[in-house]
Amino acid sequence: MSTQQTEIKFAYWVPNVSGGLVVSKIEQRTSWDIDYNVKLAQLAEQNGFDYALSQIRFTAGYGAEFQHEPVAFSHALLAATTKLKVIAAILPGPWNPVVAAKQLATIDQLTKGRIAINVVSGWFKGEFTAIGEPWLEHDERYRRSEEFIRALKGIWTTDNFSFHGDFYRFHDYTLKPKPYNQNPHPEIFQGGSSRAARDMASRVSDWYFTNGNTVEGIKAQIDDIRAKAASNHHKVKIGVNAFIIARDTEEEAKAVLQEIIDKADPEAVNAFGDAVKHAGKASPEGDGNWAKSTFEDLVQYNDGFKTNLIGTPQQVAERIVALKAIGVDLVLSAFLHFHEEVVYFGERVLPLVRELEKQQEAKAA
Repeated sequence: MSTQQTEIKFAYWVPNVSGGLVVSKIEQRTSWDIDYNVKLAQLAEQNGFDYALSQIRFTAGYGAEFQHEPVAFSHALLAATTKLKVIAAILPGPWNPVVAAKQLATIDQLTKGRIAINVVSGWFKGEFTAIGEPWLEHDERYRRSEEFIRALKGIWTTDNFSFHGDFYRFHDYTLKPKPYNQNPHPEIFQGGSSRAARDMASRVSDWYFTNGNTVEGIKAQIDDIRAKAASNHHKVKIGVNAFIIARDTEEEAKAVLQEIIDKADPEAVNAFGDAVKHAGKASPEGDGNWAKSTFEDLVQYNDGFKTNLIGTPQQVAERIVALKAIGVDLVLSAFLHFHEEVVYFGERVLPLVRELEKQQEAKAA
């Protein structure tokens, strides 16, 4: 089935890290605690969200003073829901692939196939230094992540698995029980905008997350990845980051965006910008994530303002369907006040998206 015949999916960023999803001192009725997040997961499930993504952070900074570990946190959210899939972010380095494979296979069995993984190659050098992990050069980080994914897939699908890579080695290893979801394994997500990230996605990942961008910028990345994937006899789905501000009027939505930016924490934003731009420019082509982001872009961690899902429900719905038309399969969403805005999205925006999808399908028929 082609992308154009399938409903676009929605995920949300789990606020398991304090400070919300913007580096701003604006009031946020969003909390990183478990009670808030359990309620949020249930609201998201009831309002049409397919996935939740738990973040990975080991150290404080950029407003994220407190962080819950994502695998354990993901399991808590899964235990409180019945349909929602939760994507646990994992860093190769701190995690060995056999530990991740075992953890996730167990959770997959306990939740009947609702866990997934987001392999984060690493952008925060200070974090690696703080926890005593070696910091690899840009493309080496992606080479390690690719081995990590190949090892995961092998452990999850093969008995007597052996693997001899530069970073990981396995000898005649059999994991039992294997994941509940053997179709053929739990879904594997990854992010990045560099050449190395896109090439890795085109070879081994089920899903590729890109930072927020214009429709034209996103389309260029999708076309590149899909062409590469086809040449590798591989298929990869695309998720796009977006900070959604849907309000009754366009003026109200734009005013919220302006207030977020006006109340940005300059010290935190600039420190974050220095770290991530160093990571983005470290790619050989100098064009990884955040390499060209402005101060305003960096107020939202993953360039979510750039995707421009900011306006009335109708405007936001039309822009989502425009993203689908260029090959986007999933929108990874962040909000200012998660509880209220997830419900607003489900009640006011999502029905419009589904109606516009039906209209597009009717035209194409």
